[in-house]
Amino acid sequence: MAKVPLIGEHDKPELAALVTRIKAERGGRLLNLYKALLNSPPIAEGWLALFTAIRQRAQLDAGCRELAILRVALINRADYEHAAHVPHALKAGISQQKIDDLPAWQVSDCYTPRERAVLACTDAMTTRIDVPAAIMTSLKQHFNDREVVELATTIGGYNLVSRVLVALAVDHEDH
Repeated sequence: MAKVPLIGEHDKPELAALVTRIKAERGGRLLNLYKALLNSPPIAEGWLALFTAIRQRAQLDAGCRELAILRVALINRADYEHAAHVPHALKAGISQQKIDDLPAWQVSDCYTPRERAVLACTDAMTTRIDVPAAIMTSLKQHFNDREVVELATTIGGYNLVSRVLVALAVDHEDH
């Protein structure tokens, strides 16, 4: 159960325009994450802008983005985020085997060198913050500078998402 009230779609009429924007940019639904964020409308609005840019305006390919998001969710024990992004990963062409192997990706042989670079960067940023030179060199073999920034922002952003979800004990809609 969430540690803050979940603001429903019709609970605060003064938020109607923001709720409409959230639903328009998030597949027509007001997810529990946004219901929690609506306790602070300026935060909800800024959050929407940042994550719309990451998910819908970046050039980083969707498969790499979703692998990074799922790995962040696993490391941070953010079950909500993991459950929410498995369908996105599958839609982006990530196999179920790759999703299943994420907890021990280092010993799995199903990832490409490009995906391994993404996962190594994700682990470094999530657990150590610093990205060692060898990992950055590997990333730059597979991604241009814009994509490197977008990957770093995705990883950092979804660390924010997972930490907020866990701290506020926001349950996935299916629970």
